[in-house]
Parts: sequence; C-alpha cells; structure tokens
Amino acid sequence: MSSVAAPLPVRLARLVRLEHTVFALPFAYVGALLAVDGWPGLETMAWITLAMVGARTLAMGLNRLVDAEVDARNPRTAGRELPAGVLTRLQVATLCVLAVGVYLVAVWQLNPLVRWLWPIPVVMFVVYPYLKRVTWLCHLWLGASLGLAPVGAWAAVTGELPWQAWALGGAVGLWVAGFDLFYALFDREHDLAVGLHSWATRFGVRGVFAGARAMHAGTVLLLVLAGVGLDVGAWYWAGVAVVLGLLTYEHLIVRPDDLRRLDAAFFTVNGVLSIAFFAFVALDTIS
Repeated sequence: MSSVAAPLPVRLARLVRLEHTVFALPFAYVGALLAVDGWPGLETMAWITLAMVGARTLAMGLNRLVDAEVDARNPRTAGRELPAGVLTRLQVATLCVLAVGVYLVAVWQLNPLVRWLWPIPVVMFVVYPYLKRVTWLCHLWLGASLGLAPVGAWAAVTGELPWQAWALGGAVGLWVAGFDLFYALFDREHDLAVGLHSWATRFGVRGVFAGARAMHAGTVLLLVLAGVGLDVGAWYWAGVAVVLGLLTYEHLIVRPDDLRRLDAAFFTVNGVLSIAFFAFVALDTIS
C-alpha cells in the first residue's frame, strides 16, 4: 500500500514515528519505579504512559510542521509526509491539538505538582525546531526535553523533585544529545550548504565523536550518582553495566572513517538500551 493510499491513522503514525516512543517511555517508567522503590500502581502507570504518548506526539507533530520547508529541500527528508503531500498542514495541526488534549487529561490525573509544571515541556517542544536555525547547541535542548521524562514521572508519582530525579533526567538528556550528535552526521553536508546549525557543522565528524563520547560517559556517571543516592540493589547496577556495554558497543561499530552502521547505532542499540535498563530497574524495584 502506498503512503498516500494508507489510512489517515497510519499516515499520522508514520509522521510521528510512534515506534520511537521506545526511546523515552522506558525512562519515564524508570523514574516512576525508582521514586517509590516499587510499583506505583497500574492506574498511575497508565496515565504516565498516556501523558508521554501525548507529549511525544505533540513534539514530533510540531517538529514536522515547523520543518516542512526545510525537509522539502533536503533529499533525505523530502519524502516525509508533509513535503511529499501525504498529509496536509491542517491534518498535522489537528493531531497536535489532540495530542495536547491527551497530554493534559493525563496530567490532571496525576500528582497536583505536575498540573503546574505541564507547560514546561510544551514550551521546549515549540522552541526546539527553530534552534537549528541559530545554534549548534540544539542537540542539548533536545536532550533536555527528553530528559524531563524520568523527572516528570517522578513528580507525577510523589509530588517531589529530589536531586536523584534530576540525576536520572541528566543521564537521559546526555544520552539523547549524544546519539543526536551522531544523527546530525546524516545531514552535515546539506546543513553546511543551506546554513543550518548542528554540532556536526560546527566541529566536524571527529568533533561529533568526541562530543558523543563525553556525553555518553556523563550518562553512565549520572546513573551511578543516582544509584548511590538511592536504595538500589544489584539489578540496578547490572542495568548500569548493560548501559555502559551498549554505549561502548555503539561507539565501536561507528567510526569517523566508517559511518555505514550509523543507522544500527542510532535506532537498534539505543532502543535496546532503554528497554534493557528499564527491565533491570523493574527487577530491582518490584522483585
């Protein structure tokens, strides 16, 4: 079935890459589980899930709307739904409105603290697509946006924001920013030609690898710091070891002079990492 002939829900799911929710959602669960050192309850976890899906759908929808003209000029992204005419701006804008509604309904079922904090991620989502037009620090903003997942989930369960929650958020933020540096390599030549900004255009291929290594080292260190500050057991530390191993593998299979496995590093390894760490945290807190 061609993209145009696919049902509207299928086209919208492709637009927001619904399957990529796997990157952030498990870390929201990690924040919720560690906040209470156990199971927060099915209802709470369900509302956290809905809030995350709504927020991420909004973020991707806004990104695609703002970047439609930029995507149309880039051979790699010209086939995306908006520049290709598979979806209209009205359809994507409607999806964003619905996503905000889902997000707000879910937030209002959780701890009252998050009812005050809900605009923060929305503002970050709105700002992010414009940053590549002005600064190569856009990757850090993206990381901070996704790093709110465990912080928000922690607050949604307990109504508190201790430093351990921020350490988890920082770990996720550096993890996301680090692999987004890799992702920017796909568009480096195009971005240089049209004047868009990224870590790759500012520091080159080797600068991307140096930056990603530093950020991913920071990810592991912050996970260790969070663990030291919490009453965690062996399963948590096994999870940290797995994160270290997967990040090391990611950096081994992609080199400055060999980017052939960049897709595998970005999508497969990072998806496995987030699910695996959540699984180990679940074993530590629920078993």
